[in-house]
Amino acid sequence: MRTTLKILVTFFSYLLATGCSSEDIPTPSEIKPPSTDNSLQLPTQTETIRYLALGDSYTIGESVCVTCRFPEQLTKSLKNINLQNNLSLEIIAQTGWTTNNLISAIQSKNPTPQYDLVTLLIGVNNQYQGKSFSLYEKEFPELVAKAIQLAKGDKTNVIVVSIPDYAYTPFGKSYGNQTSISTEIDQYNAFAKSYCESNAILFINITDITRQGLNTPSLVANDGLHPSESAYRLFTDRLLPKAVTILKN
Repeated sequence: MRTTLKILVTFFSYLLATGCSSEDIPTPSEIKPPSTDNSLQLPTQTETIRYLALGDSYTIGESVCVTCRFPEQLTKSLKNINLQNNLSLEIIAQTGWTTNNLISAIQSKNPTPQYDLVTLLIGVNNQYQGKSFSLYEKEFPELVAKAIQLAKGDKTNVIVVSIPDYAYTPFGKSYGNQTSISTEIDQYNAFAKSYCESNAILFINITDITRQGLNTPSLVANDGLHPSESAYRLFTDRLLPKAVTILKN
């Protein structure tokens, strides 16, 4: 990956002008719009259900509305299953964050380990900024461990989400070698998936959704780079059944 200042400036200028049991990876033809699953049920909780979302632009929802990002959609979907429940959402995420940035932010905020559900989606900026892959190999497990700690020390309360592939966006198409981008994203996701499988942590793939961005422009936000509300809805559709299972336990 190019790492020169010129390219980084171009990237951020572009943003301003307009961011483990494993799941089987569906083929593009298997990607369907979200549907309402009336079979999903949540018991009424006497205490507020607390959800923490950790990540980068894909979690904070760069270039989409506040309620459009997937943590907000997931929270709303969980609420709609049982209107008697109270849910709270906290997000620790920012556009451009690497694994190191997220570690520092968690240390700075020092949240109380009280969450019933924690999602973690991180790594694209390590790849984009040309960081050594060994850094991700070191810091991703640290973040998973921190996510588990924040999830009341219970790893079954954690969901790791795969990294989207920005090669399949107008920006990615014009930025550089799409094949190279996708190959590197695959490397990051393969490591995360393998780590999660080895440690019995839930890993959910959403990368294939984002790889439809050029064929289905509605999956890309107006900035030509990040997922749209529709894409995040598809993310939520995959996360919701697993989140319900977690919150039932």
